[in-house]
Amino acid sequence: MDLLLRGTIVAPEATLKNGWIAVKDGRIQAVGQGDDAPEATRTVDHGDALILPGVVDGQTHATSCKGMPGIADTTCGALAGGVTTLVDMPYDNPLPLDRPERLEDKKAAIAEHAHADMALYGTATRETGTGLMRELIAGGVCAFKISSFESSPTRFPRIGADLMLDMMEVLADTDLPLGLHNEDQEIVHARMAEARAAGRDGIEAHAEARPMAAELAATAQFLALAQASGAHAHPVHLTGAEGFDQVSAFAGLGARVTGETCVHYLCLDAARDGERLGARMKVNPPIRPGRVEGLWKAIEAGQVAYTSSDHSSWPIDNKLTDSIFDAGAGVPGLQTLLPLFYTLAEARGLDAARLTAEQLSTRPAAFFGLDSKGAIAPGRDADFAVLETGDVVFDETEAKDGLQWSPFHGDTFKARVSATYLRGAQVWDGTNILNTPGSGRFVARGTGSWFAKQSQADQGQAQ
Repeated sequence: MDLLLRGTIVAPEATLKNGWIAVKDGRIQAVGQGDDAPEATRTVDHGDALILPGVVDGQTHATSCKGMPGIADTTCGALAGGVTTLVDMPYDNPLPLDRPERLEDKKAAIAEHAHADMALYGTATRETGTGLMRELIAGGVCAFKISSFESSPTRFPRIGADLMLDMMEVLADTDLPLGLHNEDQEIVHARMAEARAAGRDGIEAHAEARPMAAELAATAQFLALAQASGAHAHPVHLTGAEGFDQVSAFAGLGARVTGETCVHYLCLDAARDGERLGARMKVNPPIRPGRVEGLWKAIEAGQVAYTSSDHSSWPIDNKLTDSIFDAGAGVPGLQTLLPLFYTLAEARGLDAARLTAEQLSTRPAAFFGLDSKGAIAPGRDADFAVLETGDVVFDETEAKDGLQWSPFHGDTFKARVSATYLRGAQVWDGTNILNTPGSGRFVARGTGSWFAKQSQADQGQAQ
């Protein structure tokens, strides 16, 4: 063997104290417990630390500010947070990934800049329609993403229900999900105008101007189109339990539907944290008051497909405006996703290690058909996040994402990522990034199907 790792292994079936992982040629060969381990060229003993599968962050925006070169800083932040695979959104700066040549350009940028592995969303626009979707699928995209709200007419356009349905009809005979930024544009524009006219400002005003009604209306139409077409529909940031109730209701009607939340929705509250954080916690759809408990209950009930960071690579200058309505939306999150989710789960008395591995690794890998990722099991890539437990105060100035700001600055986490391994190579030692740009690889969608796997699991439970 090339490498033998020792520690507390969070494997699919059990958490193995005094466990070990044997690695050869970048892949896991065997997993076990105790002293009966194979010999290896190199052995690293992480003591009692948890060894989790490398995080698969299902929603990132690496190129928002710096374009393709921004992949370098973003993936450094990922490795420092135990994230070994990013599923990156298609709203690249300056143009979206809606055609094969842009997919090839982004693959080339990954080969040049990435420190971590990356899978890619594609999209469709009014300019391309659905005509290039099959070519993007052949090129390896793992999902498609659209928005019902226009943030930019070119980079982040609004897609109407007609093109939305056309896309679903193309995807209906595939396993690829269609993701949606789920806000009703007309409602939001009207409520924002009312708030500005009344002189209201601040995070709570931002949440009120993008009300839950706008989110639920956009989500319901999207899920209804999935019911009609047979496609897999996936709203990518549900901010309250109400959205997951919608998803469950449409699933009960036989629709292929899932929902996702982001870690900031699991801990921040507009009423409690708005005055303290201001625009530093502005995201769209907004962080609302009084929704945290309901979202955690949805996770515990198995309603949440997975949890992501929705990492945005905008600098803090994007937030420094006189009005909340002019401030940029989005927060960094790759480096805090894993320790923050673990901390929140532990505070609720849950099995934090196992839930973290499931929500941040196993489920997103299965969702996107990334067959070699997401679990510590023979045959999978040797991607690991080593988590040392204990109180750690997060310092934004030490972040490796090129941004050095965070809404979680000064917060105490109950664990820190002390090491990260990518395909058997140590790439983070708790202080430094150890690999070079271009060490990361593009990961194409494999053969996995979310709904087939779920139905097999259901059949197994029935037996």
